[in-house]
Amino acid sequence: MIQLKNYINDEFLEPIQNEWLDNYNPSNGSVYGQLPNSSLEDVNLAYEAAKKAFESWSQTSLEKRSAILLKIARLIEDNLNRFAEAESKDNGKPITLAKSIDIPRAASNFRFFGHAITQFHSESHETKSEKTINYTLRHPLGVVGCISPWNLPLYLLTWKIAPALAAGNCVIAKPSEITPYTAFLLGEICNEAGLPKGVLNIVHGLGTTTGQAIVEHPNIKAISFTGGTETGKIIAKTAAPMFKKISLELGGKNPNIIFADCDYEKMLTTTLRSSFSNQGQICLCGSRIFVEASLFEQFKTDFIERVSQLTVGHPSNESTQVGALVSKAHIEKVLSFIDRVDSYGGKLLHGGKRVRIKGHEDGYYLTPTIIQVDSNSCHLNQEEIFGPVVTIMPFDSEYKVLEMANDVKYGLSATVWTNNLKRSLFFSEQLECGIIWVNTWMQRDLRTPFGGIKSSGVGREGGFEALRFFTETKNICINYE
Repeated sequence: MIQLKNYINDEFLEPIQNEWLDNYNPSNGSVYGQLPNSSLEDVNLAYEAAKKAFESWSQTSLEKRSAILLKIARLIEDNLNRFAEAESKDNGKPITLAKSIDIPRAASNFRFFGHAITQFHSESHETKSEKTINYTLRHPLGVVGCISPWNLPLYLLTWKIAPALAAGNCVIAKPSEITPYTAFLLGEICNEAGLPKGVLNIVHGLGTTTGQAIVEHPNIKAISFTGGTETGKIIAKTAAPMFKKISLELGGKNPNIIFADCDYEKMLTTTLRSSFSNQGQICLCGSRIFVEASLFEQFKTDFIERVSQLTVGHPSNESTQVGALVSKAHIEKVLSFIDRVDSYGGKLLHGGKRVRIKGHEDGYYLTPTIIQVDSNSCHLNQEEIFGPVVTIMPFDSEYKVLEMANDVKYGLSATVWTNNLKRSLFFSEQLECGIIWVNTWMQRDLRTPFGGIKSSGVGREGGFEALRFFTETKNICINYE
Protein backbone atom coordinates (compact mmCIF):
# COMPACT_ATOMS: atom_id res chain seq x y z
CA MET A 1 0.00 0.00 0.00
CA ILE A 2 1.49 3.31 -1.14
CA GLN A 3 0.96 6.21 1.25
CA LEU A 4 1.37 9.62 -0.32
CA LYS A 5 2.06 12.70 1.80
CA ASN A 6 1.78 16.44 1.48
CA TYR A 7 4.88 18.29 0.30
CA ILE A 8 5.23 21.37 2.50
CA ASN A 9 8.34 23.43 3.16
CA ASP A 10 10.58 20.82 1.52
CA GLU A 11 9.20 18.04 3.73
CA PHE A 12 6.74 15.20 3.22
CA LEU A 13 4.09 15.49 5.93
CA GLU A 14 1.03 13.56 7.00
CA PRO A 15 -2.26 15.52 7.19
CA ILE A 16 -2.64 17.34 10.48
CA GLN A 17 -6.10 15.87 11.15
CA ASN A 18 -4.95 12.41 10.02
CA GLU A 19 -7.71 12.10 7.42
CA TRP A 20 -6.94 9.90 4.42
CA LEU A 21 -8.51 9.05 1.08
CA ASP A 22 -8.23 5.82 -0.87
CA ASN A 23 -6.40 5.93 -4.18
CA TYR A 24 -7.78 3.55 -6.82
CA ASN A 25 -6.15 1.80 -9.75
CA PRO A 26 -8.69 2.12 -12.59
CA SER A 27 -7.19 -0.79 -14.52
CA ASN A 28 -8.48 -3.29 -11.94
CA GLY A 29 -10.69 -1.27 -9.57
CA SER A 30 -8.50 -1.95 -6.54
CA VAL A 31 -7.24 0.39 -3.83
CA TYR A 32 -3.48 0.66 -4.12
CA GLY A 33 -2.69 3.61 -1.91
CA GLN A 34 -3.80 6.42 0.35
CA LEU A 35 -3.45 10.18 0.16
CA PRO A 36 -4.15 13.01 2.60
CA ASN A 37 -7.50 14.75 2.73
CA SER A 38 -5.92 18.00 3.80
CA SER A 39 -7.73 20.52 5.97
CA LEU A 40 -7.54 24.27 6.34
CA GLU A 41 -4.77 23.67 8.89
CA ASP A 42 -2.63 21.99 6.24
CA VAL A 43 -3.31 24.79 3.77
CA ASN A 44 -2.39 27.36 6.41
CA LEU A 45 0.85 25.49 7.10
CA ALA A 46 1.64 25.52 3.38
CA TYR A 47 0.77 29.21 3.17
CA GLU A 48 3.09 30.14 6.03
CA ALA A 49 5.93 28.25 4.36
CA ALA A 50 5.24 29.93 1.02
CA LYS A 51 4.92 33.37 2.60
CA LYS A 52 8.27 32.96 4.33
CA ALA A 53 9.94 31.84 1.10
CA PHE A 54 8.45 34.55 -1.10
CA GLU A 55 10.72 37.44 -0.14
CA SER A 56 13.84 35.55 -1.10
CA TRP A 57 12.42 33.73 -4.15
CA SER A 58 10.89 36.87 -5.65
CA GLN A 59 14.30 38.54 -5.47
CA THR A 60 16.18 35.57 -6.89
CA SER A 61 17.79 36.38 -10.21
CA LEU A 62 16.07 35.33 -13.41
CA GLU A 63 19.12 33.28 -14.32
CA LYS A 64 18.98 31.27 -11.11
CA ARG A 65 15.22 30.72 -11.30
CA SER A 66 15.65 29.65 -14.90
CA ALA A 67 18.45 27.21 -14.02
CA ILE A 68 16.33 25.51 -11.34
CA LEU A 69 13.35 25.12 -13.67
CA LEU A 70 15.59 23.69 -16.38
CA LYS A 71 17.03 21.21 -13.89
CA ILE A 72 13.52 20.11 -12.90
CA ALA A 73 12.82 19.52 -16.60
CA ARG A 74 15.94 17.36 -16.95
CA LEU A 75 15.12 15.35 -13.85
CA ILE A 76 11.59 14.62 -15.07
CA GLU A 77 13.10 13.34 -18.32
CA ASP A 78 15.65 11.28 -16.41
CA ASN A 79 12.79 9.68 -14.48
CA LEU A 80 10.50 9.25 -17.51
CA ASN A 81 9.65 5.61 -16.89
CA ARG A 82 8.92 6.12 -13.20
CA PHE A 83 6.59 9.06 -13.87
CA ALA A 84 4.89 7.31 -16.80
CA GLU A 85 4.24 4.16 -14.78
CA ALA A 86 2.77 6.22 -11.92
CA GLU A 87 0.56 8.25 -14.26
CA SER A 88 -0.68 5.18 -16.11
CA LYS A 89 -1.44 3.40 -12.84
CA ASP A 90 -3.27 6.44 -11.45
CA ASN A 91 -5.19 7.47 -14.55
CA GLY A 92 -5.71 4.29 -16.56
CA LYS A 93 -4.17 5.74 -19.75
CA PRO A 94 -1.92 3.56 -21.91
CA ILE A 95 1.64 3.73 -20.66
CA THR A 96 2.77 4.38 -24.24
CA LEU A 97 0.75 7.62 -24.19
CA ALA A 98 2.21 8.67 -20.85
CA LYS A 99 5.75 7.99 -22.09
CA SER A 100 5.39 9.67 -25.45
CA ILE A 101 3.15 12.66 -24.64
CA ASP A 102 2.19 13.41 -21.05
CA ILE A 103 5.47 13.18 -19.18
CA PRO A 104 7.62 14.74 -21.94
CA ARG A 105 5.18 17.65 -22.15
CA ALA A 106 5.43 18.15 -18.38
CA ALA A 107 9.20 18.44 -18.75
CA SER A 108 8.69 20.80 -21.71
CA ASN A 109 6.55 23.08 -19.53
CA PHE A 110 9.40 23.63 -17.09
CA ARG A 111 11.95 24.00 -19.89
CA PHE A 112 9.81 26.47 -21.83
CA PHE A 113 9.07 28.76 -18.89
CA GLY A 114 12.65 28.42 -17.64
CA HIS A 115 13.70 30.05 -20.91
CA ALA A 116 10.66 32.33 -21.32
CA ILE A 117 11.21 34.18 -18.05
CA THR A 118 14.57 35.43 -19.33
CA GLN A 119 12.79 36.93 -22.36
CA PHE A 120 9.77 38.39 -20.53
CA HIS A 121 10.08 42.11 -21.07
CA SER A 122 8.59 45.36 -19.89
CA GLU A 123 7.51 48.21 -22.13
CA SER A 124 8.43 51.86 -22.21
CA HIS A 125 6.71 54.73 -24.01
CA GLU A 126 8.16 58.18 -24.56
CA THR A 127 5.94 61.20 -25.24
CA LYS A 128 8.31 63.92 -26.40
CA SER A 129 5.69 66.64 -26.57
CA GLU A 130 4.96 66.10 -22.87
CA LYS A 131 8.57 65.25 -22.02
CA THR A 132 7.51 62.09 -20.27
CA ILE A 133 8.60 58.48 -20.23
CA ASN A 134 6.25 55.73 -19.11
CA TYR A 135 7.62 52.34 -18.26
CA THR A 136 5.99 49.20 -16.99
CA LEU A 137 7.08 46.89 -14.19
CA ARG A 138 5.71 43.40 -13.53
CA HIS A 139 6.06 42.03 -10.04
CA PRO A 140 5.21 38.54 -8.79
CA LEU A 141 1.88 38.39 -6.97
CA GLY A 142 3.00 36.52 -3.87
CA VAL A 143 1.49 33.17 -2.89
CA VAL A 144 -0.77 31.68 -5.57
CA GLY A 145 -2.99 28.60 -5.79
CA CYS A 146 -2.84 26.09 -8.66
CA ILE A 147 -5.58 23.45 -8.87
CA SER A 148 -5.31 20.83 -11.61
CA PRO A 149 -7.54 18.02 -12.97
CA TRP A 150 -7.24 14.24 -13.25
CA ASN A 151 -7.17 13.75 -17.02
CA LEU A 152 -3.60 14.98 -17.71
CA PRO A 153 -2.29 15.02 -14.13
CA LEU A 154 1.36 16.01 -14.39
CA TYR A 155 1.13 17.85 -17.69
CA LEU A 156 -1.58 20.27 -16.53
CA LEU A 157 -0.16 20.64 -13.02
CA THR A 158 3.21 21.74 -14.41
CA TRP A 159 1.45 23.92 -17.00
CA LYS A 160 0.43 26.08 -14.01
CA ILE A 161 3.31 25.62 -11.59
CA ALA A 162 6.11 26.37 -14.05
CA PRO A 163 5.03 29.91 -15.07
CA ALA A 164 4.03 30.76 -11.51
CA LEU A 165 7.49 29.83 -10.20
CA ALA A 166 9.25 31.40 -13.17
CA ALA A 167 7.53 34.72 -12.45
CA GLY A 168 8.78 34.67 -8.85
CA ASN A 169 5.68 33.49 -7.02
CA CYS A 170 5.43 30.81 -4.38
CA VAL A 171 2.84 28.12 -5.03
CA ILE A 172 0.32 26.02 -3.16
CA ALA A 173 -0.73 23.32 -5.59
CA LYS A 174 -3.57 20.84 -5.30
CA PRO A 175 -3.60 17.98 -7.77
CA SER A 176 -6.74 15.95 -8.34
CA GLU A 177 -7.47 13.55 -5.51
CA ILE A 178 -8.15 10.91 -8.18
CA THR A 179 -4.67 11.07 -9.74
CA PRO A 180 -2.19 12.36 -7.12
CA TYR A 181 0.80 10.07 -7.65
CA THR A 182 2.90 12.06 -10.14
CA ALA A 183 2.44 15.26 -8.11
CA PHE A 184 3.89 13.45 -5.13
CA LEU A 185 6.87 12.36 -7.23
CA LEU A 186 7.31 15.94 -8.44
CA GLY A 187 8.01 16.99 -4.85
CA GLU A 188 10.95 14.58 -4.77
CA ILE A 189 12.24 16.01 -8.04
CA CYS A 190 12.02 19.58 -6.76
CA ASN A 191 14.09 18.65 -3.71
CA GLU A 192 16.77 17.17 -5.94
CA ALA A 193 16.72 20.19 -8.25
CA GLY A 194 17.47 22.54 -5.37
CA LEU A 195 14.20 24.46 -5.33
CA PRO A 196 14.31 26.47 -2.08
CA LYS A 197 12.10 25.25 0.73
CA GLY A 198 8.59 26.68 0.79
CA VAL A 199 8.62 27.88 -2.83
CA LEU A 200 6.44 24.97 -3.97
CA ASN A 201 3.98 23.24 -1.66
CA ILE A 202 1.69 20.39 -2.74
CA VAL A 203 -1.36 19.59 -0.64
CA HIS A 204 -3.64 16.68 -1.45
CA GLY A 205 -7.34 16.28 -0.81
CA LEU A 206 -10.88 16.76 -2.01
CA GLY A 207 -11.93 19.80 -3.96
CA THR A 208 -14.69 20.49 -1.44
CA THR A 209 -12.24 20.59 1.45
CA THR A 210 -8.65 21.21 0.39
CA GLY A 211 -9.46 23.00 -2.85
CA GLN A 212 -12.05 25.22 -1.20
CA ALA A 213 -9.62 26.08 1.61
CA ILE A 214 -7.12 27.29 -0.99
CA VAL A 215 -9.70 29.34 -2.87
CA GLU A 216 -11.09 30.88 0.33
CA HIS A 217 -7.72 31.74 1.85
CA PRO A 218 -7.65 35.53 2.24
CA ASN A 219 -3.94 35.87 1.46
CA ILE A 220 -3.62 33.66 -1.59
CA LYS A 221 -3.50 36.19 -4.41
CA ALA A 222 -4.59 34.20 -7.45
CA ILE A 223 -6.24 30.94 -8.41
CA SER A 224 -5.42 29.06 -11.59
CA PHE A 225 -7.90 26.22 -12.06
CA THR A 226 -8.50 23.59 -14.72
CA GLY A 227 -11.52 21.34 -14.38
CA GLY A 228 -15.28 21.13 -14.68
CA THR A 229 -17.46 24.12 -15.47
CA GLU A 230 -19.65 23.70 -12.40
CA THR A 231 -16.61 23.72 -10.11
CA GLY A 232 -15.34 26.77 -11.98
CA LYS A 233 -18.57 28.58 -11.14
CA ILE A 234 -18.06 27.86 -7.42
CA ILE A 235 -14.48 29.12 -7.56
CA ALA A 236 -15.51 32.30 -9.36
CA LYS A 237 -18.31 32.92 -6.88
CA THR A 238 -15.87 32.58 -3.99
CA ALA A 239 -12.82 34.33 -5.41
CA ALA A 240 -14.38 37.27 -7.27
CA PRO A 241 -15.68 39.12 -4.16
CA MET A 242 -12.19 38.71 -2.69
CA PHE A 243 -10.70 40.40 -5.79
CA LYS A 244 -8.37 37.50 -6.49
CA LYS A 245 -7.01 37.03 -9.97
CA ILE A 246 -8.62 33.93 -11.48
CA SER A 247 -7.86 31.84 -14.54
CA LEU A 248 -10.43 29.14 -15.30
CA GLU A 249 -9.87 26.54 -18.01
CA LEU A 250 -13.14 24.60 -18.04
CA GLY A 251 -15.11 22.10 -20.08
CA GLY A 252 -15.66 21.78 -23.80
CA LYS A 253 -18.04 20.27 -26.35
CA ASN A 254 -15.83 20.76 -29.33
CA PRO A 255 -17.00 20.58 -32.96
CA ASN A 256 -15.02 18.71 -35.59
CA ILE A 257 -16.16 20.06 -38.97
CA ILE A 258 -15.27 17.92 -41.99
CA PHE A 259 -15.72 19.17 -45.56
CA ALA A 260 -15.67 16.93 -48.62
CA ASP A 261 -12.57 18.64 -50.03
CA CYS A 262 -10.38 17.64 -47.09
CA ASP A 263 -7.29 15.43 -47.19
CA TYR A 264 -9.38 12.35 -46.42
CA GLU A 265 -6.79 9.91 -45.05
CA LYS A 266 -5.11 12.54 -42.91
CA MET A 267 -8.50 13.65 -41.61
CA LEU A 268 -9.62 10.10 -40.81
CA THR A 269 -6.43 9.24 -38.92
CA THR A 270 -6.43 12.50 -36.97
CA THR A 271 -10.16 12.34 -36.19
CA LEU A 272 -9.67 8.89 -34.71
CA ARG A 273 -7.01 10.34 -32.42
CA SER A 274 -8.93 13.51 -31.58
CA SER A 275 -11.97 11.44 -30.62
CA PHE A 276 -10.44 8.75 -28.43
CA SER A 277 -7.01 9.82 -27.15
CA ASN A 278 -6.78 9.29 -23.40
CA GLN A 279 -10.16 7.50 -23.60
CA GLY A 280 -11.72 10.75 -24.82
CA GLN A 281 -10.84 12.34 -21.49
CA ILE A 282 -9.22 15.46 -22.90
CA CYS A 283 -11.08 18.75 -22.84
CA LEU A 284 -9.90 19.37 -26.42
CA CYS A 285 -11.28 16.15 -27.91
CA GLY A 286 -13.63 16.62 -30.85
CA SER A 287 -16.83 15.09 -29.50
CA ARG A 288 -19.30 16.54 -32.05
CA ILE A 289 -18.35 15.44 -35.57
CA PHE A 290 -20.13 17.24 -38.41
CA VAL A 291 -19.53 15.78 -41.89
CA GLU A 292 -20.54 17.30 -45.21
CA ALA A 293 -23.48 15.28 -46.57
CA SER A 294 -21.75 14.13 -49.77
CA LEU A 295 -18.98 12.53 -47.67
CA PHE A 296 -21.05 11.36 -44.72
CA GLU A 297 -21.79 7.73 -45.66
CA GLN A 298 -18.20 7.04 -46.69
CA PHE A 299 -16.92 8.65 -43.50
CA LYS A 300 -19.37 6.72 -41.34
CA THR A 301 -18.33 3.38 -42.86
CA ASP A 302 -14.60 4.05 -42.66
CA PHE A 303 -14.72 5.63 -39.22
CA ILE A 304 -16.61 2.70 -37.72
CA GLU A 305 -14.09 0.32 -39.27
CA ARG A 306 -11.11 2.27 -37.87
CA VAL A 307 -12.68 2.54 -34.42
CA SER A 308 -13.47 -1.17 -34.35
CA GLN A 309 -9.76 -1.88 -34.81
CA LEU A 310 -8.70 0.08 -31.70
CA THR A 311 -7.25 -2.16 -29.01
CA VAL A 312 -8.89 -1.79 -25.60
CA GLY A 313 -6.62 -3.25 -22.96
CA HIS A 314 -4.62 -2.95 -19.77
CA PRO A 315 -2.68 0.34 -19.67
CA SER A 316 0.65 -1.42 -19.17
CA ASN A 317 0.42 -3.33 -22.46
CA GLU A 318 2.40 -1.73 -25.27
CA SER A 319 -0.33 -2.69 -27.75
CA THR A 320 -3.12 -0.91 -25.82
CA GLN A 321 -4.62 2.10 -27.59
CA VAL A 322 -7.60 2.66 -25.29
CA GLY A 323 -7.04 2.13 -21.58
CA ALA A 324 -9.31 2.37 -18.56
CA LEU A 325 -11.52 5.29 -17.67
CA VAL A 326 -10.33 7.11 -14.60
CA SER A 327 -12.83 5.93 -11.97
CA LYS A 328 -15.93 3.86 -11.25
CA ALA A 329 -18.02 7.01 -10.83
CA HIS A 330 -16.84 8.36 -14.16
CA ILE A 331 -17.52 5.24 -16.22
CA GLU A 332 -20.98 5.10 -14.68
CA LYS A 333 -21.55 8.72 -15.73
CA VAL A 334 -20.45 7.99 -19.29
CA LEU A 335 -22.61 4.85 -19.46
CA SER A 336 -25.61 6.85 -18.25
CA PHE A 337 -25.47 8.85 -21.50
CA ILE A 338 -25.10 5.71 -23.62
CA ASP A 339 -27.98 3.98 -21.83
CA ARG A 340 -30.28 6.86 -22.84
CA VAL A 341 -29.24 7.06 -26.50
CA ASP A 342 -32.72 6.30 -27.82
CA SER A 343 -34.48 8.78 -25.56
CA TYR A 344 -31.90 11.41 -26.51
CA GLY A 345 -32.69 10.94 -30.20
CA GLY A 346 -29.49 9.10 -31.10
CA LYS A 347 -28.64 5.83 -32.84
CA LEU A 348 -25.82 3.69 -31.48
CA LEU A 349 -23.53 2.74 -34.37
CA HIS A 350 -20.62 1.20 -32.49
CA GLY A 351 -19.40 0.38 -28.99
CA GLY A 352 -21.06 1.51 -25.81
CA LYS A 353 -20.26 -1.69 -23.89
CA ARG A 354 -18.07 -2.39 -20.89
CA VAL A 355 -15.03 -4.50 -21.65
CA ARG A 356 -13.85 -7.23 -19.29
CA ILE A 357 -10.08 -7.63 -19.51
CA LYS A 358 -8.88 -11.08 -18.46
CA GLY A 359 -7.30 -10.85 -15.04
CA HIS A 360 -8.61 -7.29 -14.59
CA GLU A 361 -12.36 -7.85 -14.80
CA ASP A 362 -13.17 -5.06 -12.34
CA GLY A 363 -11.35 -2.40 -14.35
CA TYR A 364 -13.16 0.55 -15.91
CA TYR A 365 -12.94 -0.30 -19.61
CA LEU A 366 -15.36 0.83 -22.31
CA THR A 367 -15.45 0.26 -26.07
CA PRO A 368 -15.08 3.48 -28.08
CA THR A 369 -18.56 4.65 -28.95
CA ILE A 370 -20.06 6.28 -32.04
CA ILE A 371 -23.59 7.69 -32.00
CA GLN A 372 -25.43 9.20 -34.95
CA VAL A 373 -27.72 12.12 -34.15
CA ASP A 374 -30.17 14.13 -36.20
CA SER A 375 -30.21 17.33 -34.16
CA ASN A 376 -27.50 19.40 -32.54
CA SER A 377 -29.93 20.40 -29.81
CA CYS A 378 -30.13 16.86 -28.41
CA HIS A 379 -28.67 16.14 -24.98
CA LEU A 380 -25.80 14.14 -26.47
CA ASN A 381 -24.57 17.19 -28.39
CA GLN A 382 -25.06 19.71 -25.63
CA GLU A 383 -23.59 18.07 -22.53
CA GLU A 384 -19.93 17.26 -21.93
CA ILE A 385 -19.65 13.46 -21.66
CA PHE A 386 -15.85 13.43 -21.35
CA GLY A 387 -15.27 9.86 -22.37
CA PRO A 388 -14.71 7.71 -25.48
CA VAL A 389 -18.03 8.81 -26.99
CA VAL A 390 -18.58 10.91 -30.14
CA THR A 391 -21.62 11.90 -32.13
CA ILE A 392 -21.69 12.17 -35.92
CA MET A 393 -24.11 14.19 -38.01
CA PRO A 394 -24.31 15.25 -41.69
CA PHE A 395 -24.65 18.86 -42.88
CA ASP A 396 -25.53 20.47 -46.21
CA SER A 397 -24.69 24.13 -45.70
CA GLU A 398 -21.65 26.03 -44.45
CA TYR A 399 -23.84 28.46 -42.60
CA LYS A 400 -25.89 25.67 -41.03
CA VAL A 401 -22.86 23.82 -39.72
CA LEU A 402 -21.39 27.07 -38.40
CA GLU A 403 -24.65 27.74 -36.58
CA MET A 404 -24.64 24.24 -35.07
CA ALA A 405 -20.99 24.41 -34.10
CA ASN A 406 -21.61 27.63 -32.17
CA ASP A 407 -24.96 26.54 -30.73
CA VAL A 408 -23.60 25.18 -27.45
CA LYS A 409 -22.75 26.77 -24.12
CA TYR A 410 -19.07 25.84 -24.44
CA GLY A 411 -16.38 27.53 -26.51
CA LEU A 412 -13.01 25.85 -26.00
CA SER A 413 -11.76 24.50 -29.34
CA ALA A 414 -12.79 23.46 -32.84
CA THR A 415 -11.24 21.55 -35.72
CA VAL A 416 -11.93 22.35 -39.37
CA TRP A 417 -11.00 20.04 -42.24
CA THR A 418 -10.90 21.70 -45.68
CA ASN A 419 -8.42 22.59 -48.41
CA ASN A 420 -10.34 25.77 -49.22
CA LEU A 421 -8.31 28.68 -47.87
CA LYS A 422 -11.20 31.15 -47.97
CA ARG A 423 -13.40 28.74 -46.02
CA SER A 424 -10.60 28.10 -43.50
CA LEU A 425 -10.25 31.80 -42.79
CA PHE A 426 -14.00 32.37 -42.59
CA PHE A 427 -14.61 29.55 -40.12
CA SER A 428 -11.58 30.46 -38.03
CA GLU A 429 -12.98 33.96 -37.72
CA GLN A 430 -16.59 32.96 -37.01
CA LEU A 431 -16.27 29.96 -34.70
CA GLU A 432 -16.95 30.91 -31.08
CA CYS A 433 -14.06 29.31 -29.28
CA GLY A 434 -10.58 30.09 -28.08
CA ILE A 435 -8.58 27.56 -30.12
CA ILE A 436 -9.02 26.62 -33.79
CA TRP A 437 -7.15 23.84 -35.55
CA VAL A 438 -7.33 23.71 -39.36
CA ASN A 439 -6.34 20.36 -40.89
CA THR A 440 -4.70 19.23 -37.66
CA TRP A 441 -5.39 18.63 -33.96
CA MET A 442 -3.48 19.10 -30.72
CA GLN A 443 -0.41 20.62 -32.27
CA ARG A 444 0.71 22.91 -29.48
CA ASP A 445 3.16 25.78 -29.56
CA LEU A 446 3.76 26.74 -25.93
CA ARG A 447 4.16 30.39 -26.94
CA THR A 448 0.49 30.66 -27.92
CA PRO A 449 -2.46 31.61 -25.68
CA PHE A 450 -4.60 28.71 -24.47
CA GLY A 451 -8.16 28.91 -23.15
CA GLY A 452 -11.83 29.18 -24.02
CA ILE A 453 -14.82 31.49 -23.99
CA LYS A 454 -18.41 31.19 -22.78
CA SER A 455 -18.71 28.30 -20.30
CA SER A 456 -15.27 27.04 -21.26
CA GLY A 457 -13.47 29.51 -19.09
CA VAL A 458 -11.96 32.86 -18.27
CA GLY A 459 -8.44 34.01 -19.03
CA ARG A 460 -5.57 32.47 -20.98
CA GLU A 461 -2.65 30.21 -20.18
CA GLY A 462 0.54 29.62 -22.14
CA GLY A 463 3.48 31.77 -23.20
CA PHE A 464 3.66 35.34 -21.96
CA GLU A 465 -0.08 35.21 -21.21
CA ALA A 466 0.68 32.91 -18.29
CA LEU A 467 3.52 35.11 -17.06
CA ARG A 468 1.25 38.15 -17.26
CA PHE A 469 -1.39 36.34 -15.21
CA PHE A 470 1.08 35.51 -12.47
CA THR A 471 2.39 39.09 -12.20
CA GLU A 472 1.01 42.45 -11.16
CA THR A 473 1.51 45.30 -13.59
CA LYS A 474 2.68 48.73 -12.45
CA ASN A 475 3.11 51.77 -14.68
CA ILE A 476 5.55 54.56 -13.82
CA CYS A 477 5.35 57.95 -15.50
CA ILE A 478 8.37 60.29 -15.25
CA ASN A 479 8.46 63.88 -16.40
CA TYR A 480 12.01 64.88 -17.35
CA GLU A 481 11.41 68.58 -18.07
